[in-house]
Amino acid sequence: MSFGYYPQAYRIWKLKSARELSLVNYTILSIGTTLWLAYGILIQDSTIIFGFVFGVIGSWLVLALILKYRKTDGASVRDAQ
Repeated sequence: MSFGYYPQAYRIWKLKSARELSLVNYTILSIGTTLWLAYGILIQDSTIIFGFVFGVIGSWLVLALILKYRKTDGASVRDAQ
């Protein structure tokens, strides 16, 4: 799951559109992965830390891209090229 966010981030960036994605869903996922990482750090469990560090980066990356491109219509960007 940790690397599963990166293809989605690439797709948003490539299409310059995130209309079909749920802001609420990715907000919850981003908070959840961050809490798991914080928990891993708190109990000093390297398995949890390494398992969630890429997930935190990826989930927040997708969330940032959703916020940036959520009102952009990807079709108009592609047609302009």
